[in-house]
Amino acid sequence: MTGSDTPSSFRLAYVPGVTPTKWVRVWHERLPHVPLELVQATAAEAPGLLAGGGADAGLVRLPVDRDVLSAIPLYTETTVVVIPKDHVATAAEEVSLAELSDEIVLHPLDDLLDWETLPGRPAVERPATTADAIELVAAGVGVLLVPQSLARLHHRKDLTYRPVPDAPASRVALSWPEAEITPDLVEEFIGIVRGRTVNSTRGRAATPPRPAKAKDKDKAKAKAKGKDRRGGAGGGSGARQKPAAGRKPQAGGRAGGQSGKRGKPRGR
Repeated sequence: MTGSDTPSSFRLAYVPGVTPTKWVRVWHERLPHVPLELVQATAAEAPGLLAGGGADAGLVRLPVDRDVLSAIPLYTETTVVVIPKDHVATAAEEVSLAELSDEIVLHPLDDLLDWETLPGRPAVERPATTADAIELVAAGVGVLLVPQSLARLHHRKDLTYRPVPDAPASRVALSWPEAEITPDLVEEFIGIVRGRTVNSTRGRAATPPRPAKAKDKDKAKAKAKGKDRRGGAGGGSGARQKPAAGRKPQAGGRAGGQSGKRGKPRGR
């Protein structure tokens, strides 16, 4: 895809907690003439943004509607409980849901975890956002379970967190609008995220691999040429050593003559 067919930019949506920095850096190295525009969106907004054409691709949280969007799962995040630094749970390396049964567990409206049964005791009201819930944890109102990246995003000096292995986890995926043919620039970003090299068969600068039979033929031709060169050199050497017509080899002649002279005295 070259010239006027190349889009002016590539729009990449991403949700809070996801860091696209390393992939964006590779994009700029490989496609310096195609700007990458970052579009921030909430986890709830991102699927609609992609479906509506507001971004070419996005780093989103699953699930998404697979009838509308394609998706490649990238990784699963650890779920942690955010607690005050003086909380008793800080004495442990990790916490189970059972150990939170007596805690008020905040459940914000933008919660990203798929709960079958909410742990702990419910708060009187649900916070509107994860950021609001973090403030309530700092105020000693309750605790909060979130993907680890969000705990880091909303870091405070008076709060810490511990892994909760038996809690539901959030999965992050690369997603883009469903289509019969995936756009070239989306394919480029898929390749970057999956770690393909610049010479990959799916990349822009890829060179189609030569069939194995063609490679074998090339090797056979090269071998044959090598034999021809060696044969030519040998023929030239033989021509220099070949005696003139009607004459015996000089060395052999001298040997024969000497042998004859020695034979006459024995005849007598």
